[in-house]
Amino acid sequence: MRDLIWLIVVLLVIGWLVGYFAFPDLGSIIHILIVVAVILILYKLLTGRRM
Repeated sequence: MRDLIWLIVVLLVIGWLVGYFAFPDLGSIIHILIVVAVILILYKLLTGRRM
């Protein structure tokens, strides 16, 4: 399960970078999604819940 989460994080980062340089309008949407994902991961790490 942990490998799946890291795969999703890596795909979001790559998608964000591609979106930022290729499609500036879509890059902001992907940026918002990645910020939400990072916040959720930090919350789960701080609360000690299993992913």
